[in-house]
Amino acid sequence: MARNIAHGKEDCRWCDGCGTLVLGDACSMCGSEGRGFRINSPGDIRPCMGDSVDMILSLFREAFGTDAPLRGRMMFLNKVPGEDRTDEIIAGGRVLGVARFDMRLDRMVLEIRQPGADLFASSAVKNVVAFGGMSGHLKGKIVPGANITDVKGPFSKGDPLILRKGQKVGPGVALCDSQEMGGAERAVKIRDLNAPADLPPIVESDLRTFTDANRDHVRRIQRKAVREIRAFMSEKNPGGLPVTVSFSGGKDSLAAYGLATEAVGKPDLMYIDTGLEFPETVRYVKAFALEHGNRLHIARGGSGFKDNVDAFGPPAKDFRWCCKVCKLGPITDLIDSEFPRGTITVEGNRWLESYARSGIGFVTRNPFVPNQINLNPIRSWSAAEVWLYILSHDLEYNPLYDRDFERIGCYLCPSCLSSEWRNTGRIHPELYSEWEGYLRRYAESRGLPEEYVDMGFWRWKVLPPKMVQIAEEEGVDLRPKAEPGLAIRMLKGASPCAAGGYSMEAVVSVPRSRDFSYVEDALRTVGDVKYSPEYEIALLRLPVGRARLFGGGQVSVNAPDERNARSIFERSVKALLRAQMCTQCGICEKGCPRHAITIAGGMRVDPGRCNSCGRCERSCMVVHYYDKLMGGNPVDVPSKLKNP
Repeated sequence: MARNIAHGKEDCRWCDGCGTLVLGDACSMCGSEGRGFRINSPGDIRPCMGDSVDMILSLFREAFGTDAPLRGRMMFLNKVPGEDRTDEIIAGGRVLGVARFDMRLDRMVLEIRQPGADLFASSAVKNVVAFGGMSGHLKGKIVPGANITDVKGPFSKGDPLILRKGQKVGPGVALCDSQEMGGAERAVKIRDLNAPADLPPIVESDLRTFTDANRDHVRRIQRKAVREIRAFMSEKNPGGLPVTVSFSGGKDSLAAYGLATEAVGKPDLMYIDTGLEFPETVRYVKAFALEHGNRLHIARGGSGFKDNVDAFGPPAKDFRWCCKVCKLGPITDLIDSEFPRGTITVEGNRWLESYARSGIGFVTRNPFVPNQINLNPIRSWSAAEVWLYILSHDLEYNPLYDRDFERIGCYLCPSCLSSEWRNTGRIHPELYSEWEGYLRRYAESRGLPEEYVDMGFWRWKVLPPKMVQIAEEEGVDLRPKAEPGLAIRMLKGASPCAAGGYSMEAVVSVPRSRDFSYVEDALRTVGDVKYSPEYEIALLRLPVGRARLFGGGQVSVNAPDERNARSIFERSVKALLRAQMCTQCGICEKGCPRHAITIAGGMRVDPGRCNSCGRCERSCMVVHYYDKLMGGNPVDVPSKLKNP
């Protein structure tokens, strides 16, 4: 596929003779270069498989009373931006419409495009409206009931329609129920209206057609990836570090496994059991390793999530504290204990997965896992290419992909879609009910409305614009009515002090889970500390100022200028949070170059070894999400600390 970023489109090609997407230079079955068509960016197109096929066909049956034009034909889905799940539906080298999860209706809905109207116009037995008496450019216009000449119902307001006007057809949407059409001032909105396109019929095809038509392409991308892995091993691995595969149970790690196996033989598999995995995933990973004879190393998150969720609250797309607790900490421990010399890990990271991964190279390193080198051989692959590789090599994949899941991770992950969460409720009602129950108790304790759970607002700590708009449209007030567990109450913002310099004073509310000596240890990573256990006072001294922290949460700062006053205040409060909210993940301990940190009921710091370099701060999940954690209702908080 070719990129056309300037127009937000991706160029694709379709073999009309064989009825499938062509990923390479030509169809490997018939030699055709294919017919060009465009999809929306980012273009991570994937084959429609398993229950997803039934779901798409059911949307067309519900709308038009038939799925005949698509039954037995190969379909593809292209994930595009939207408020939740939003997939372009592709068949016959044309975008027929969009399948979208409507958060207000709590279900999937269909929006058809011009090619979809063209394809179904002759076979639809319902949701068809004919009109006349209007001329000129009609796209986007409203048809009054007086112009309606024929209605095939029944349908409801908001349903997709196929419109007819003379020889032209096009997609539309109902602005009222079918029985009210004749007398409605606003009956139908026209999305488009054209003479039917002269496109070839869609021939029958399936997944085997897709793999056969692209066998030359998969060999080409496979050879390139294997060459990269082998070249790295011969040139950059003189010490002979063991090769592992990060095997999550997802499709991308499965492709990474296949390439690593071809390149180096039989790699060990590393799997993180977060304690929040789908049962199908756990069974699949263990059975796969046993069947293929790969040694399986399991890093276990244990009860880490349940032990910390009350302190941190629900994780969110922009507040994924659970990943460091349940993933990064356990895998760091596993590598440290089972691969003491280090390991080279082949992973399934891809550019199209997320913006954060869009710039990754073939070789990457996680700064918090110092004895691991990561190789990313499929970084440039699309989802279609990943599936092409898997299906071409008959690799057993996680059965959840046949249950209409686009991605597979922890079952309650906030990054999964509301539509997938409803899927979880369908196949695992007990897991669904347990997490829904927690969310409702949490919402009630904070005075949040039911929509916080019902419409999935819990998935964001700070709502993005699209969700703010939905909340406003639905009249949902998401401001907590109860006091947050974490907050800063400013007594004095950064301001000139009578004795000279600048000062700040505040009271920090934080759950106290450890004695105050842990605050002393955390402050040692910032600077020199004097500590009085009797009065629970810690004095932090830096070349640019001082801070005093008290057992009751009071923090006072003095510095020669405003900038340093704010900086010392922020670092002092972060240290207080680190001490009281430490999850004991051990990442700071593993990453400390001077071995100054140990985990013993929390973070302990050896003052004889620590030089206050700050590296452990950068690895700490509590520090990373400081703004999110302190995003309650602070008063007169410095702008850097504000969280709307």
